[in-house]
Amino acid sequence: MKDTYVYPAVFYDDADGIAIEFPDLPGCFPCAHTMEEAFQNAREALQLHLYGMEEDGEDIPEPSRVCDVKPEDGSGSVVMIEAWMPPFREKMLNKSTAKTVTIPRWLDILARREKVNYSHLLQESLKSYLGVHESAAQHFHANSGKKP
Repeated sequence: MKDTYVYPAVFYDDADGIAIEFPDLPGCFPCAHTMEEAFQNAREALQLHLYGMEEDGEDIPEPSRVCDVKPEDGSGSVVMIEAWMPPFREKMLNKSTAKTVTIPRWLDILARREKVNYSHLLQESLKSYLGVHESAAQHFHANSGKKP
């Protein structure tokens, strides 16, 4: 797993907008309306696609050389897109995850009377129970999502 990946993308500009293809990453097809948006969407899609591959334990292919990428019908433009992964991994680890919990009704009634924030209380309780008080990235190997 690397911190930086750089992959060639092919931008196809037509009347409906810009379609983007990453020849080395099947299924990664962002799109955009403007060129500025195309570069931003390509970077975000590349980060998300690579992050998913890392999480699933898939082998990440080596990027093709620019000179080996040939756009279909010669109508596209080949550009290089960089994905800086550490901040993206941190962002993904800090995304909220919905959990369903079951508690006795009487306890729920008392908690609502006291205006208990269940999410905050559960987060703080889990952190205390697990002895965790720093950022998420310090507790995980980014390629496995498991504690070291």
